[in-house]
Amino acid sequence: MPDVSRNGRCRIHTAMTNIGRGVISAGILLTLVACPVLIQADDWPQFRGPNCTGISAGTKPLPVKFSATENVRWSAKVGDGVGGSVIAAGRVFVSGMTADETVSLFAFDAATGKTLWQRDWPTGPLAEVHATNSQASATPAADAERVYFYFSTLGLLTVDARTGKDVWEQKLPTPFFVFKWGPGMSPVLYRDLVLFCQDDDLNPAFYAFDKATGKLRWKDERLDMAVNYSHPVINTVNGRDEIVVAGTGRLIGYDPESGQRRWFAKVMLRNIKTTPVCLDGVIYISVQSGAIANQWLASVDRDEKAGNNDNKLDKAEIQRFVGKQPIPEAFFKKTFDRGDLNKDGFLEGRELDIAFLHPDNFAGADFKVTGDAAAEQFILAVRGGGQGDVTQTHLLWKHKTKNTDHIVSPFVSDGRMFLVKEGGISTVFDTKQGESVRGPKRIGIGGGYFASPVFGDGKIYLASENGNVAVLKNGADYEELALNDVGESIIATPAIAGGGLFIRTRKQLMCFGADERAK
Repeated sequence: MPDVSRNGRCRIHTAMTNIGRGVISAGILLTLVACPVLIQADDWPQFRGPNCTGISAGTKPLPVKFSATENVRWSAKVGDGVGGSVIAAGRVFVSGMTADETVSLFAFDAATGKTLWQRDWPTGPLAEVHATNSQASATPAADAERVYFYFSTLGLLTVDARTGKDVWEQKLPTPFFVFKWGPGMSPVLYRDLVLFCQDDDLNPAFYAFDKATGKLRWKDERLDMAVNYSHPVINTVNGRDEIVVAGTGRLIGYDPESGQRRWFAKVMLRNIKTTPVCLDGVIYISVQSGAIANQWLASVDRDEKAGNNDNKLDKAEIQRFVGKQPIPEAFFKKTFDRGDLNKDGFLEGRELDIAFLHPDNFAGADFKVTGDAAAEQFILAVRGGGQGDVTQTHLLWKHKTKNTDHIVSPFVSDGRMFLVKEGGISTVFDTKQGESVRGPKRIGIGGGYFASPVFGDGKIYLASENGNVAVLKNGADYEELALNDVGESIIATPAIAGGGLFIRTRKQLMCFGADERAK
């Protein structure tokens, strides 16, 4: 669990607690600190809140019905963005693009919406990203002292939470993405560390920095990974913490002190964009991915402008697909030149797998020249702990499904795994064996889903791209309590803190509260 102390040396203990009797029987990690407390128990310090679970520890009432004009505590314009907001010590932080080459970080009073400060940074030229994404894609992380903010061309920036003044910064390699998905990773906090994992097409790596100084504690070169967007989570087994990161082909457990890989389980697909949920030493995952060769052909070779539909690729074809941004020669050396076995200047058949998958990690390699990028879909549970290859010993269950999503992370509580996918189609599985509890059921009026479910006050909030937010009762039947239209598209996962529901739309941050008159 993330927390911080003034000297970075306080001992932190974790405990399980229930959020209301009978609401979350499985509990949620809370942080107990043997030193002055710097953040509140119900703060939302990073992407998807405490340990990226989507579960708030708060007990204050949250709204059921709301809109752009109903139960709005406050709203603020924050530029274009898809990164969520975070809340620590009564302050809320969020980023946005306020000009074509300017990114801003905003700080507001969480209760009133009063602007506390705003920082603006020139970004320099930026690579094209998919329209659904934004250049401001990262969710900050925050504690009572500092805000930790990532931007692709700037690296990891840390500012004072009270004033917005610089504390430290770490330059990182600017990520490169062939498929224009663009950056989408956010920093995660653990004890006195800032964790940041970025599996891009050129320099995949996992970093741990000292919160107070920015000093690099350790780094894992993840050269065996293709592109992934899964955040680090903390799993505790027999009182020992491990940092778990999902990636190409493998789920990996890291030693928090050294950054060494303690264990791995070869249970994943080619890539992952969801973030696992850890509970009682078990890691629950939903994943959807296609084979890499088929994906390259479907995306590049069959592209109307770049490709020629001949089931093979050359460098010029890839460059046309990427567009004006020059492809780094290091990328071609790392991939294309490795795969071009006969040196004819083309990647064809098995050469595609060899080019774009590490030789020690051929996850999801299933080239079919007549196939497409159709994805495999799984839900699975892995017991944490162990040493070395734990694939055979620690995989509890793994099932193919037809209803996982490639972006939306699962919500796990009360022995159930709740999933939602494109079109608002939800499914429910038990966590003991992964068996189906309820078949597909539509939520709300459909639409695209990129935000992951969040929970507080007995209610689940599901935000869709079309601006609708469904409110569900957290029970076996997941009764739909309300469907609320906030009037703007939502990509970012909402945040919950202090009795407020914070929703970041494409252009603004809105804070909703329970209707006081209903009490």
